[in-house]
Order: sequence, then structure tokens, then C-alpha cells
Amino acid sequence: MESLYHQTNNTVKEIEHAFQRVGQISTQEALDVENSIQLKITQANSNCDRLDVLLFKMPPSQRQSSKLRVDQLKYDLRHLQTSLQHAKDRRQRREQEISEREQLLNHRFSANSTQPEETCLQLDYDLQHHTQLGSAHRGVDDMISSGSGILESLISQRMTLGGAHKRIQAIGSTLGLSNHTMKLIERRLVEDRKIFLGGMLVTLLIIGLIIYFLVL
Repeated sequence: MESLYHQTNNTVKEIEHAFQRVGQISTQEALDVENSIQLKITQANSNCDRLDVLLFKMPPSQRQSSKLRVDQLKYDLRHLQTSLQHAKDRRQRREQEISEREQLLNHRFSANSTQPEETCLQLDYDLQHHTQLGSAHRGVDDMISSGSGILESLISQRMTLGGAHKRIQAIGSTLGLSNHTMKLIERRLVEDRKIFLGGMLVTLLIIGLIIYFLVL
């Protein structure tokens, strides 16, 4: 099990390293890197399924700590899958903007012999207006994607904390922890939940304000 765990953990690190290249390469290369990342994520998820099976073959004293490590791998992979989807969305938006810009530049306007300067100025204005709208839309989409990623990350963390709480209770019962210690742990989890909810509200408020001022 240890060798499979380290192999999967190394795959996660390779995926994180590959993400650093996505924003620095051409569109075609980015597509190839995205496909490679997806294959690695699929393989890593398959390894996690095998690790879940191997957990039941471990001694009970080691099972809890090993399960925590496997759950952390699963959380990292969910976060990477979400980041990959956001990267694909951003690339597709860039491709669409480039295509629309080329169509606008290649569009044939009818000649106007009496007012050539006015036609030229109108074309420049339309192109500038289109570029500004594209930038504004891209900024809003990036903010929404970033906010969605943060919210999904917070939800995953909450699920992880809930599972950790149950496992801590089980471990505490096994080790014979005192009631006072368990109450301290539960109080800390309640405080973490309040921080989680507060963070969600602040994030939603910031996204709403950004969208409001961009629309204005």
C-alpha cells in the first residue's frame, strides 16, 4: 500500500507542476497539457479506489492514519479536477474572443465615398468597444470561476472536517481520551464551522460587489 500511496502522491505533484505551464504556452500546447493532466487525474483516482480496498487489509491501529492520508489525496484530486475545468473554460473563452476579433477585422464594409473618415472612425470605435466588452466579460467570468473554485474548496474542506471529526471520536474512544479533551475538540470544530460560514458570506459579498461595479 505504501508504494501505491507514494506513486499516487507523486502523480498529484506532477499534475500541480503541469498546471504552472498551462498559462505560459500556446493554445494547442495547452490543449495537449490539459489532456495529459486529465489522464493523470483519472489514473490517480483509480489508485485511490485501490487504496480504499487495501485499507481494509491493514491492522486496525494503522487504518485510521492511512485513511486520513488517502482522504487528503482525494481532496487534492477534486481540487485539481475543478482547476482543470476552469482552465479549459478560460482557454475556450480566449479562443472564442480571438475568433470573433478576426471575424470583425475581416468583415467587409460597403464603401462610402462621401464620408470615408466617418466610416473609418466608426470601424475603430466598434473594434475598441468589442475589445472592451470582451475584456469586461472575461474579467467577470474569471472572478466567477475563481469564486466558484473557492466555494467548492471550502465545501470540500467542510466535508473533510466532518469526516475527521467522526474519525477523531472513534480514535478517542479507542484510546480512552477524557470527556474534557473531546469537548475541546468539538468546540474547535464548531469554531471552524463558523469561520467557514463567515468566509463563504464574505466571498459571495466580494463577488457580488465586483459584478455590480463591472456592470455599472
